[in-house]
Amino acid sequence: MKKKHLAMIFLCVGLLGTAFWGALTLYVSQDSLPPGTLVAGLELGRRHREEALQLLDQEIAALSQKKVVFTVDGSVKTMTWAEAGVTFGAEPFREEVRRLSEGSLWERVRTRRDFDRQWMLTLTFDPRKLQAVFTPEWEKSLFGSPVNAVRTITPQDQIRYQPGIAVKRIDWDRLLETVPKQLGEEVRRLEKNSWHEPMPTQETLSLSLSKQLPTLRFTVPLKTVQPKVTVDLLKKEGIRRKIVQFSTSLRTSGVGRVHNVDSAARSIDGIVLAPGDIFDYGEAIEYAEKTFGFQEAPVIFGGRLVPGVGGGICQVSSTLYNAAVRAGLSIVERRNHSLPVSYLPKGQDATFAKGYINFRFKNTSGHHLLIRATVENRELTVKLFGDIPENISYSLESRTTEILPPPNKYVANTSLPVGSRQVLVRGKQGYIVETYRLKKVDGRTVERTLISKDTYPAQPTVIAVHDTKGGAASGGNSNNSNKSGRPESAPSERPPKQILEDGVTGPNFR
Repeated sequence: MKKKHLAMIFLCVGLLGTAFWGALTLYVSQDSLPPGTLVAGLELGRRHREEALQLLDQEIAALSQKKVVFTVDGSVKTMTWAEAGVTFGAEPFREEVRRLSEGSLWERVRTRRDFDRQWMLTLTFDPRKLQAVFTPEWEKSLFGSPVNAVRTITPQDQIRYQPGIAVKRIDWDRLLETVPKQLGEEVRRLEKNSWHEPMPTQETLSLSLSKQLPTLRFTVPLKTVQPKVTVDLLKKEGIRRKIVQFSTSLRTSGVGRVHNVDSAARSIDGIVLAPGDIFDYGEAIEYAEKTFGFQEAPVIFGGRLVPGVGGGICQVSSTLYNAAVRAGLSIVERRNHSLPVSYLPKGQDATFAKGYINFRFKNTSGHHLLIRATVENRELTVKLFGDIPENISYSLESRTTEILPPPNKYVANTSLPVGSRQVLVRGKQGYIVETYRLKKVDGRTVERTLISKDTYPAQPTVIAVHDTKGGAASGGNSNNSNKSGRPESAPSERPPKQILEDGVTGPNFR
């Protein structure tokens, strides 16, 4: 009897278990979403999963095509949310829908049982799309470009400032924060309203988010962009007044030489040196040659003036050198010409030989330094503007410490009578010159400093000779001769390398 009861009990339990298992299996095998499921205002409950996802895709596509209006300083741009870089998504919802059909029976039961009924869309914002609409070029066409402040010098050497012009630009930081925030708040508001007012299935599309979302309008925030150079910035450079002026004459210069001096002067005019900057004349000449070009004019080669291109450029370096020294600046590199120049005292010139000799000085004034250089009325003038104490001034004093007699240079000329000679080129004296810089405070000399000791080599007297034996004379230099009157031979030496000064190319003999 007991066995029959037990069997009956086991049979009932088995039947119940089977029924329960079958019920669970039926529960999780449903193809529809749980009732009451709302996404983006859509009632998707009891819909087949594929149908629900298809409706959701259509809703997201419709949302992406909703219009948004941007007003930028009166200019109106209308575009879709997709064009503005906004993407609507529902990936968490899609993932949960996938889980309804994945995993063990119990996992699927829990998923369906715990399935959320109210889902919000996700918003992502790619600002690059919006920035591709409002490009810098577009902003420039609407607002213009900033204009830098300008420092001008009056004919009376007074410093004046012309203010720059600021312009408007889009404040991207604020705009990129406002757009997703305002859109997100509107979407959340509409979604939450739909949760409280579910509608029958046949009417769900009329309350979809895409139907309710209004056309949002944004007044694009703007900011003021100052020019890179402002009056305040220029004034902070400390260029307060003209501190020195120096001029040299061009009265005896030909047309080509005047052009070359003007080209070199224009290449340095307007240069501003910050404290500690080093001025490089070689860079200025390179710029002048490319920008203005040089013409034919005498250059220095082998200690003599010969035809070439660029003759006269050293008058600019020499004039600038005199201004820099008289401003108390530190000279980094400078060398005198191989010949004295007519426009300056000996010891106060600064030559230039491309690739060999440069002129450089350092701005040691403690403030910015402005160089102005002009050629007017056949006169080159260099002015330096900056700031040094007004009671301090500098001057130069040069003195010749030694005169170098010209040596004789003999060349053979068999057409001359035997034992005779002929002076072909008169030599020129050379000089050794010391130059001092005098510093004065309130007109009284307080310092006298040797700044250069220059040698201007003597130029030889060239003499043609025909020796008593009918042969040629030695090609060496000599001031002595033997008892026969024939010059003594000099040991064979490699001649010194000759460089081109005061020009860029030459000699140009035709």
